Amino acid sequence: MENRLGRGLLLGALVVTLLCSVMGCENQQNTENKQDTSLQKILDSGTLVLGLDNGFPPMGFLTREGRLEGFDIDVAQEVCNRMGIKLEKQPIDWKSKEIALNNRIIDCIWNGMSITPERAENMTLSEPYMKNELIFVVPGESTAKGITDLKGKKVGVQVGSTAKADLEKKNLDVKIVPYEDNLQLLEGLRIRSVDAVLIDSVVAYYFVFSNEETYYVLPESLGEEEYAIGFRKGDKSLRDQIQKILGMMKEDGTLGEISTKWFGSDITIVK
Repeated sequence: MENRLGRGLLLGALVVTLLCSVMGCENQQNTENKQDTSLQKILDSGTLVLGLDNGFPPMGFLTREGRLEGFDIDVAQEVCNRMGIKLEKQPIDWKSKEIALNNRIIDCIWNGMSITPERAENMTLSEPYMKNELIFVVPGESTAKGITDLKGKKVGVQVGSTAKADLEKKNLDVKIVPYEDNLQLLEGLRIRSVDAVLIDSVVAYYFVFSNEETYYVLPESLGEEEYAIGFRKGDKSLRDQIQKILGMMKEDGTLGEISTKWFGSDITIVK
């Protein structure tokens, strides 16, 4: 009886050990299957597909000649040159950018994208590369001197932008007018369809200084933001390689040269 009981316990222990071994092998195999191959896939394909809003000057926009140009595009092109791959510029619907990224239509979102807690949760983000503010722009003839003067006025914002989300949170007594992209938004201001626009400072100052008409920036902002590049959740090896090259470009002055071309000075914050 004791011998049979001992043999039963021994057999049970062997079965448990065998099951644990099998499960351990499966877990190890699952871990191996989940290895990050994002960088290697890009190197193998020889192309990085960059998703952008093509109405976002000076970060990325379509010129009158039909060319996609901008600060982010110039930086991405230099990064791709150093990686030995091609850059493919893919215009996307900004309000559906996460869908395009997760469905692998694009490899990254690189177009003045503001960092938010939600984006940090759903994407793998680069380190910040530029600071930004959300500011109001009004026509030269406007009597508005501050945000309170916009009470009852029509304020244009881009759909899917942090500007729209932040303006809605502020509960200001204004009529929010949505536009699909920044070019349409600024055109709405030019033809006076709206009384003001809430827009990223990099876009606002580019618009004000490159325009023959007179526009003013109101002194108050709705807060500071930072721009980052967005990658698919878990694509850390691709993010790390691009981050490394950006650091090299900052150190050798290339990033500063590109920034000076578009903004007149180096306003990047890459470490």
